[in-house]
Amino acid sequence: MRKSKFHPQRKSIRLQGYDYTQQGAYFITIGTYHREHLFGKIDQGEMDLSPIGLIVKEVWQSIPVHFSQANVDYFVIMPNHIHGIIELVGARHAVPLLETFRKPVPGSIPTIVRSFKSEVTRRVNLFRNTPGGKVWQRNYYEHVIRNDDGLQAVYDYLISNPYNWLEDDENSFKG
Repeated sequence: MRKSKFHPQRKSIRLQGYDYTQQGAYFITIGTYHREHLFGKIDQGEMDLSPIGLIVKEVWQSIPVHFSQANVDYFVIMPNHIHGIIELVGARHAVPLLETFRKPVPGSIPTIVRSFKSEVTRRVNLFRNTPGGKVWQRNYYEHVIRNDDGLQAVYDYLISNPYNWLEDDENSFKG
């Protein structure tokens, strides 16, 4: 595929050949466009959500309504990003379905995240009266949680995230 200045070839950060419809837990981090602090403020280790942060919370919690094979586990909304765990449950496809550009796989982690980002963006732009405004960075970080120790490590990280906000030099995220 040829690169152009208008459509540069993008390298995927997903695991090559991994079936993201597979049952299991996935740790997701999604950052705001230009790391803008849209979702609220940290006050004494507690997140105080803005109206936009409340939109993010509502849409995140509604993921299982739109994707019956997905459960949302613990999550934390920070001023400029969200961390959360999505668990895929139930029957999976007999043949792995691999996402490719412009060919989303129903019920896959990339499709769920894309849908989440799209709905938040739509609602935020309505709220701010900013049609076409950007809310999110182009990509997101994901980590496949492979065992109970890994799940516990993610829980520990999520719980401590608001308390560690002031210690973060850039008040941003590592992802």
